[in-house]
Amino acid sequence: MIQLSDHFDYKRLLRYTFPSVIMLIFTSVYGVVDGFFVSNFVGKTPFAAVNFIMPLLMILGCVGFMFGTGGSALIAKTLGEGKCEKANELFTMTVCVSALCGLALAVSGFALLRPIAMLMGAERQLLEDSILYGRIILPALPFFILQYEFQCLFATAGKPKLGLGITVAAGVTNMVLDALFVAAFSWGLAGAAAATAFSQLVGGVIPLLYFAHKNGSLLRFTRYKFDGGALRKTCTNGASELMSNISMSVVSMLYNLQLMKYAGADGIAAYGVLMYVSMIFQAVFIGYSVGAAPVIGYHYGAQNHEELKSLLRKSLILIGIFSVSMFAAGEALGRPLSLLFVGYDAGLLDMTVHAFVIFSFSFLLSGLTILGSSFFTALSDGLTSAMIAFLRTLVFQIAAVCILPIFWELDGIWFSIIVAEVLAALVTVLFLWGKRKKYRY
Repeated sequence: MIQLSDHFDYKRLLRYTFPSVIMLIFTSVYGVVDGFFVSNFVGKTPFAAVNFIMPLLMILGCVGFMFGTGGSALIAKTLGEGKCEKANELFTMTVCVSALCGLALAVSGFALLRPIAMLMGAERQLLEDSILYGRIILPALPFFILQYEFQCLFATAGKPKLGLGITVAAGVTNMVLDALFVAAFSWGLAGAAAATAFSQLVGGVIPLLYFAHKNGSLLRFTRYKFDGGALRKTCTNGASELMSNISMSVVSMLYNLQLMKYAGADGIAAYGVLMYVSMIFQAVFIGYSVGAAPVIGYHYGAQNHEELKSLLRKSLILIGIFSVSMFAAGEALGRPLSLLFVGYDAGLLDMTVHAFVIFSFSFLLSGLTILGSSFFTALSDGLTSAMIAFLRTLVFQIAAVCILPIFWELDGIWFSIIVAEVLAALVTVLFLWGKRKKYRY
């Protein structure tokens, strides 16, 4: 069994992070299943509606990543210091607070759904389909938040494989119910939303039951006293992941606005396909970074600087290999994947394949910035991590998607992500170089 205190060579590092990678990929895949069934069994407009409203739902749900990554870094550091009981108290407090936040956000979501959708330009059938999908999913939001959170915390608890198993169970639930509700029962968009909500329930409840009882992991629920300082540190540490996810969702809304202007609903549908595939590919980078973060946090807490240096070097090499592989896969699979979603519409298919060829270049650099942000989170340097995420996912992308279409119209939108990733990669390299003496990596 691999321990956080072990020396990590490439084989051990890959073995430890592999469950997190597969877990994130599988989470992305079963999210894509909704799009596949809706597009092929319900229609183009409902498919556009799912992609139109999803950024708002992700903004509400990504609080789970903040608590998961921020809490994971603090808990791993506490374990590295030998304070096991304190780590359990922090773990319990983090889960309780995130669940309460989920309830509050779900209630807020019901009130905000329609006005935000209208503000983004939705009308007629696109508006009604967006509202229908969102309102069915919102009651499951607290469990969606917990599911995201536990994806990070299972690695910290030393049980990444168990986290993978629960994610697979949630994913299989979604896939089976999608096939049943949408394809077999013809419940349309409502069926797809219900399938997703039930899968989120599975992903959030099973971990609660596991940690509520005596278990073989490093963590368990226990009595705790509210620690405002630790909660603030958790939120600060995880602010980069929160900012990254919120920014991506805000940028997606802006992309939708620009696409409505230059290509209409077809543009939103094409962008939806890109986002589905991007979620799967980027899950490799995110999964590795999430899986490696507890190891980095532990050795930082233990003041093992040589191991910290080794972990960063190995991680950069592995991410580089992943990046080239993702780019090659994107170029090779652009048409087959587009056919899977929009093969029924020749014009939409051509638009999607053309966008895919351009968009795939972004995979060459996105892994570096994702790793850099996660690395500083693991070092409890939430500010640097947040700055990388903020610049990458919000500032650079908003600037690019607002400016480039003026000169190149629709192609300018597809090129925006590449320009943003180049700038973000430069910023990440500067931070890694500038802080190397402070953290001695």
